[in-house]
Amino acid sequence: MKLAVHVLGREVATLESVGDFKSSLVYRADVAPDDFISLTMRVRAEPYVWDDVLHPVFQMNLPEGYLLQVLQEQFGPHIGASPMALLSVVGRNMIGRIQVAPAGAKLDEAPKPIDVASLLQGDNAEEAFAELVRRHATSGVSGVVPKFLDGDAERVAIAPHKKATLYTHRHIIKGSSRLLPFVSMNEHLCMQVAAQVMPAAKTEVSRDGQALVVHRFDVDEHGRRHWGMEDFCALLGLRPAAKYETTWERIAKAVRDHVPVDGREQAFRHLTTLLLLAYALRNADLHAKNAALRYTRREDVHLAPAYDLITTAAYPDYANNPPGISFLGKKTWDAGRNLPTFITATFGVPLREQVKIVDRIAAAMAETGPRVRAAMKEHPGFNELGKRMLIAWQEGIAGLRGQRVYALGAPALGAAFGGFSDPQPVKARRSVVGRSELLGKKR
Repeated sequence: MKLAVHVLGREVATLESVGDFKSSLVYRADVAPDDFISLTMRVRAEPYVWDDVLHPVFQMNLPEGYLLQVLQEQFGPHIGASPMALLSVVGRNMIGRIQVAPAGAKLDEAPKPIDVASLLQGDNAEEAFAELVRRHATSGVSGVVPKFLDGDAERVAIAPHKKATLYTHRHIIKGSSRLLPFVSMNEHLCMQVAAQVMPAAKTEVSRDGQALVVHRFDVDEHGRRHWGMEDFCALLGLRPAAKYETTWERIAKAVRDHVPVDGREQAFRHLTTLLLLAYALRNADLHAKNAALRYTRREDVHLAPAYDLITTAAYPDYANNPPGISFLGKKTWDAGRNLPTFITATFGVPLREQVKIVDRIAAAMAETGPRVRAAMKEHPGFNELGKRMLIAWQEGIAGLRGQRVYALGAPALGAAFGGFSDPQPVKARRSVVGRSELLGKKR
């Protein structure tokens, strides 16, 4: 299979399978140096042969989880379910400035108007989410739901256990998950904290708290492609499944490799803030796909705005998960003095700057706390989760400000962080792998 690769609407390369387990990319002869496909793939005459089914920058844009399952089931009988075949379907609407399509296929770059008001303001986000899929499936929602999938729109919208995510020209829309109740509200509130301390994606949550609209930051004000974007999985040559299998040391090296010298100080300051936010918010899901570089050319590369931040510790099934990325060979919330020492040595951010960042995070939490309480009052189903979020934030920021880390003393987070009963005890679900549900229960 051969596919044409485009940068900002210009065809620049050909991608094709080489046997069953390799892929090759060849740039056209007339491509400008700034029309590179990836920061790791400069424009050159020699082909880029990757010892895997797809180069990392293309793997980055393949759907995951439930939508991937739907695609494989629906497309398998027609064109096969290989990553290259799926890329031929999703490639027109990927994150970043590149697009992929079968050779000779027309790219539709005109932004389609997507009405998210009904999703945000309605009383039933799941129903509005399903309608959004039905109405805009042919315009490339997520780039993955073609017309003949219209009948499965409700399956996409209300997947019983996994989140579904849809991409439009201006927004990323996330549905609800029954394993992670009110995860949209959780993420929205965490992003309110992040937005006060570093560049962050703008988010809006539906009135019932069950869907999240994220404003894309790789497009311009008209919804047209503008920024290139690569997460650290792609930059480090990792498969998406290996997103937890890297280190902050390797991420720091990728920043030094790709961010120009005059932009590294700011990039490392933002990376420091992102790392400290993970500790303060108790977010164990900050992995290599949830941090990225954004660029227009090689002389303009910087850390992308923060995105996909949640308090994982609020969910009993994930409360004991360690941080998603290791440093100094460990993953632990009790990092002690190793944390500021590591940041100074690896990111070059001095201790006094780190202290200011921790103070700003504490102030942002104090500012956002009343919004958490307001959401608890408005959505009774969010009440227990909201309590656990506030407790996790308290513990997270107190840990950073404790004597063993930055020695700043107890944070003053305000009345919103007190005056509520303890969360109801919930046992984490224990799943037994390999045991059929048809077998009788042990007595």
